[in-house]
Amino acid sequence: MKLKQQPEDFVVEEVTQFPLDGGPFATYVLTKRSLGTPEALDKVRKQWKIPLHAVSYGGLKDRHAVTTQWVTIRGGPPRDLQLNGVRLEYRGQASRAFTSDDILANRFRIVLRDLAPQELQAAIAALDEVKQWGLPNYFDKQRFGSVGWSGDFVARAWCLGDYERALWLALADPHDSDRAADKKEKQFLREHWGDWAECKKVVRNRFRRAVVAQLADQPGQYRRAMAAVRRDQRALYLAALQSYLWNAMASEWIRQRVPPEDCFEVVIARWTFTFYRRLNAQLLNEFRETQLPLPSARCGVKTGPVRELMERAAAELGLEVRQLRIKYPRDSFFSKGDRPLVFFPRELAHQTGDDELNPGKQQLTLSFELPRGSYATILVKRITEDRSSEEGSGLEE
Repeated sequence: MKLKQQPEDFVVEEVTQFPLDGGPFATYVLTKRSLGTPEALDKVRKQWKIPLHAVSYGGLKDRHAVTTQWVTIRGGPPRDLQLNGVRLEYRGQASRAFTSDDILANRFRIVLRDLAPQELQAAIAALDEVKQWGLPNYFDKQRFGSVGWSGDFVARAWCLGDYERALWLALADPHDSDRAADKKEKQFLREHWGDWAECKKVVRNRFRRAVVAQLADQPGQYRRAMAAVRRDQRALYLAALQSYLWNAMASEWIRQRVPPEDCFEVVIARWTFTFYRRLNAQLLNEFRETQLPLPSARCGVKTGPVRELMERAAAELGLEVRQLRIKYPRDSFFSKGDRPLVFFPRELAHQTGDDELNPGKQQLTLSFELPRGSYATILVKRITEDRSSEEGSGLEE
């Protein structure tokens, strides 16, 4: 099965009722193709010379896709903008910045390609199960893009106060997605770590160069250098660790309650988590009502089974929940709140047909809405990977 064989196979549209009530915030609809949200907005900021702090949006949208989302720019120009892979449409003025709370839902149209007849029928049968019993509300691999070959989390070292390790992971840990220039710079950093004057001569990437320049001026001051990492990038590091811990909690919660014969395992990024096929009426009601907290030291759950679950997940990474806090810089912190254990796609429909890009194979087109924060790619995994891990399932992205 092939997912995202072309960007138009994965279309996402934000649903909102954001009020255009006048004010200093220029409001736009951003449409991007084959770009991440930060990269697309960096292009806009560079074109219009807009500072980072003036831009606000509700969430990160898929890179290998065609996506539409709302953006506000304080003091932004009241006009459209067209760039390579980016279109910004001016909609009016608002009295406040757009945030994730303004997203009511995300609407999807996804085409799964290169399906054999038996794969198509299995996916359709799984869709019927999802309509009836829902599926786990896991964070998907997009959330873990900051985790490199080491498998370690920047935020894990950061929480432990090991700022040098955190910066090494952020600057030098290889990633599968690294481009040639990134590979070269990271290799140089690994080979010359600590020789910051020499590194400063070679490193050109803006993100890495800001940190290297800080360390060249103040060698050994890794704690202070952490503040040279862009705030939005630091937030991604925290989100990756917190999302993994929540997934681990949810997976154990499901394993403890659903009979083994109704469970199967799926790989998300580099970890395996438990999915279910069906639920009895009692579990269905329980799962619908269950919300698990986002793990952090600020979490209000201090005792009981949920706290024990949280502590076990943290212990697997050599942490305690009380350590899930950031001491410096003070403008970085873990999210606080609860996340539903399961979700139910709304208006879930499908169409089948011949795959024009893969002769002799079938395609399955899905359309649905998801609540804010839920991942469409988790639905794709649920209906296509009830046989083996991601590597063995034939899933291609």
